Amino acid sequence: MCKFCWGLSVVLIAVVAGMGYMFMFRGNVTPGNDGRTAIILSAGERDLVLGEMRSFLETVQLITAAIGEKDMKTIAEATRKVGMANARQVPVSLMSKLPMEFKTMGMATHKAFDALGMEAQDMGDPQKILQSLSDMLLTCTTCHSGYRLVAEKSGGK
Repeated sequence: MCKFCWGLSVVLIAVVAGMGYMFMFRGNVTPGNDGRTAIILSAGERDLVLGEMRSFLETVQLITAAIGEKDMKTIAEATRKVGMANARQVPVSLMSKLPMEFKTMGMATHKAFDALGMEAQDMGDPQKILQSLSDMLLTCTTCHSGYRLVAEKSGGK
């Protein structure tokens, strides 16, 4: 009986470890036909991620316009809407489908917006903000060149 319990424990640990790996690191991905990794999401999840990316882009536009006007208040306000506080609104079910590198880049982008806002609020140096924005956009282009979002077909993948 003890051997059975140990065997069952080992199997359960392996299943939990495998699920943890899928949740934390791998995500729901497949090689894409364009050289990028395709992340398979439901249509609603895909819309949520794309909506967040559009918010990032809209904020970048606000920041660049505000840099030209030396309007640090607008930069600080705009970045708060897409900083880390916004990142906590992503459902766990969606996070489990995203590969670790994608999640890491997303969190780095939220943090970079927070840092940009603090820079605008505290120092107000337009050149520093522009350089930080350029650095942040490298993360965006890296992500977009490596991943694409695919809505799963009705009834599964």
